[in-house]
Amino acid sequence: MENNLNHLFEEGTTALALGDLQAAADFYQQCVEENPDFFEGWHALGMTLMKLGRYPEAINAGLRATELSPNDQLAWSSLSLFYVRNHQIAEAEAAGVKAKILSWGGKIASS
Repeated sequence: MENNLNHLFEEGTTALALGDLQAAADFYQQCVEENPDFFEGWHALGMTLMKLGRYPEAINAGLRATELSPNDQLAWSSLSLFYVRNHQIAEAEAAGVKAKILSWGGKIASS
């Protein structure tokens, strides 16, 4: 399973590098279906969905990434960006504050 997961993630990254955003999203989606606890897959999926303009889906992926790794500064920064793109400014600011806390060396308690 781990080899297949790594293969899917690499395929997604390659598709992303080649500018095939939909293929990248499809590969990353397969990653998280195979392993729902795969943080890197959720984060990459969220970023790719954002680039496709699919902001609500990107937000959902970003929320899952922050659930899996609540003390990951990049996950919170990305989620903030997804919210901004979806014109959810209050939510973007809240996620941005969490990213800032982490940048100062703080921790976000997991729920």
